[in-house]
Amino acid sequence: MKAMLLRIILGLAIGGTLGYAYQRLVGCRTGTCPLTATPLRAIAYGAVMGLIWATAR
Repeated sequence: MKAMLLRIILGLAIGGTLGYAYQRLVGCRTGTCPLTATPLRAIAYGAVMGLIWATAR
């Protein structure tokens, strides 16, 4: 149980960090891209992807 909780927390943290990095490095220059228009959306999307990755078996 403790290991699964750690995987979930790490997945969220790593995914959020990678989402933010993607938004800052690649991002959307015009602000019209729905995924990377704001840093919060990119962080949320990255965190969800990290959560899916962490809980996949």
